[in-house]
Amino acid sequence: MASSRFASERTRVPGSRLGANDAWVAEKTPQKKGREYNVTALTIFKRTFLAALIVAGLGSSASAQGAAPSAPPATAAATDTLSVGGTVETPLTLSLADLAKMPRTTVNINEDGVNVPYSGVLLAEVMKRAGAPSGAKLRGKALATYLLCEAKDGYRAVLALAEFDADFSDNPILVADTRDGKPLFDYQGPFRLIAPRDKRAARGVRRLTKLTLVQVE
Repeated sequence: MASSRFASERTRVPGSRLGANDAWVAEKTPQKKGREYNVTALTIFKRTFLAALIVAGLGSSASAQGAAPSAPPATAAATDTLSVGGTVETPLTLSLADLAKMPRTTVNINEDGVNVPYSGVLLAEVMKRAGAPSGAKLRGKALATYLLCEAKDGYRAVLALAEFDADFSDNPILVADTRDGKPLFDYQGPFRLIAPRDKRAARGVRRLTKLTLVQVE
């Protein structure tokens, strides 16, 4: 009987229809549910916040893609020219378009162990169009004429006319405007002097802007 009474006391709570075990569960359950509610609320908040960030990012991306692209600024390659002057008969101001209309030549030079093709117009052709002496006319005082080649940054190199004249030398010095079929890099062009027979590239004037024929008196 005592055992039965003890069991009854454990299974009944005064003033309640629940047993002791049921009351204990009722006391503990709200705390457990409260913790679960806090975790669930935090999870929902995080997911909502991340979703808002993703939507905002997609909206700004769509807005940027939908905007009309602005016209690119003019590049140096599109505006720079090569001037040919000094004691020539016909001074020239050449653009990339002008060079594209002239006879084209390609030469290879070694860059770090790799042969790289450069294309452009032979320097002899450029100077011929400017009226510089060449071929049979390159004699006497004309042999004391040199070409001053200047870069945009002030770098300069000198070539004798005979160095790139076909009657004197097999040295296809080039006014190049492309490298491996593509426009020259900004630090090279838009015009570059290429001297493929030189052992050193010191006379390969980058960013070439001016050719001046000088007659030594």
